[in-house]
Amino acid sequence: MTSQIIPVEPFDFIIFGGTGDLSERKLLPSLYHRQRDHQFSEPTRIIGTSRSKMSDEEFQAFAKQAISQHVKPADIDAEELKTFLARLSYVSVDATTGAGFDKLKKAIGESDRIRAFYLAVAPALFGDISHQLKAHNLITPNSRIVLEKPIGRDLDSARKLNDVVGDDFHESQIFRIDHYLGKETVQNLMALRFANALYEPLWNSAHIDHVQITVAETVGLEDRVTYYDKAGALRDMVQNHMLQLLCLVAMEAPSSMDADAVRDEKLKVLRALKRINGNEAPKHTVRGQYRAGASAGGAVKGYVEELGKDSSTETFVAIKAEIGNWRWAGVPFYLRTGKRLATRVSEIVIEFKPIPHSIFGDSAGPISANQLVIRLQPDEGVKQFIMIKDPGPGGMRLRQIPLDMSFATSFDGRAPDAYERLIMDVIRGNQTLFMRRDEVEAAWKWIDPIQNAWESARQEAQGYTAGTWGPSASIALIERDGRTWHESN
Repeated sequence: MTSQIIPVEPFDFIIFGGTGDLSERKLLPSLYHRQRDHQFSEPTRIIGTSRSKMSDEEFQAFAKQAISQHVKPADIDAEELKTFLARLSYVSVDATTGAGFDKLKKAIGESDRIRAFYLAVAPALFGDISHQLKAHNLITPNSRIVLEKPIGRDLDSARKLNDVVGDDFHESQIFRIDHYLGKETVQNLMALRFANALYEPLWNSAHIDHVQITVAETVGLEDRVTYYDKAGALRDMVQNHMLQLLCLVAMEAPSSMDADAVRDEKLKVLRALKRINGNEAPKHTVRGQYRAGASAGGAVKGYVEELGKDSSTETFVAIKAEIGNWRWAGVPFYLRTGKRLATRVSEIVIEFKPIPHSIFGDSAGPISANQLVIRLQPDEGVKQFIMIKDPGPGGMRLRQIPLDMSFATSFDGRAPDAYERLIMDVIRGNQTLFMRRDEVEAAWKWIDPIQNAWESARQEAQGYTAGTWGPSASIALIERDGRTWHESN
């Protein structure tokens, strides 16, 4: 079974930061894949911009190299690549001075086609670019602007950034991207809950014991040194990716898949999250920073050694979150994320309550609670863990097995990358998988007290050995409640 490819209207896609890392690794390869699947209508154009001086041919060569490095050889079609590269052009601009924006306007022309301005640049430039686009009359009713995280570093800066861009673009034109929401499994969470009669009646505190959300990375700093040391894991991962996943798990059923209907329900969850203040932070949160250890089969340096200077920035966070509403009263949500952990995995674990009474004797063995495991990466899929009888004539012995639906084995063909899906949603004007302004600000309202509590109490980041599952305190966080972290494999 293969997915249906629905072409989009012709559009102009303008990448600010067109020669940067995000453009190279994600945007250009994603756009190529959409070309290869014949999703573009004519005349679609892609314009790269940055302060660097570069010809169209040089930008096309850059894109060709990016695709050769970040697209599987089997997916590179010579004719489609040639067609794709012919769509590309380049204009040098400087957002701080406005230099080059007249040339950009000329390159785009007077067309009323959809215009998507993708800001793959530092957030400090968002306002400058937005203002230059308005000053040069480049914003049309068919324009959209795409903002990459971080949207601020706290509530105050997020509001200012939203105000600055909001002065030039209507909220319906602003697409705040979180690539996690473009992942196939994240959207399947919606289908799982709201397209099946099986789960939704059980999706509450009467039947669910707790929820775990893990986003674990095996990599260290890589090329994000400057940004990451100023942000840390709480701002980098929890404020956006993890809270968005929590919202999709916990929200009420929206009236429809309309963007605002979905985002209204997510906003209610964010507003219902119980605040973790200064007194509760040490009990409900864990900060960690990786030390030297082993990862990917070799020795790796600690965070401070990689950074080259002392730092108190956390590379690991674990949080026990609670939602103050009827559906989730008493159900803890355990969040953990970090770098240099034992395994690269992103998953959501829904653990149901144990059976109230066992009719089986001790010889049957322990009865484990049912779990629904939603794997985002790698190997996207869903597993439902249930108890069955162990086959054979040896009496009633029970064991837990997974009912496994791996997307790779259940569906033919290549699964589109999250950026591919989200870029096409931008062109369609569908904001369902993008964050609304009030969502971003509500998330910061919950994050800021935790960050402030850490700073005022000088809560140190606890060391953990690279290649492990984080500080021992994160194990204690869940085990003092009589629970344990799901073992990913």
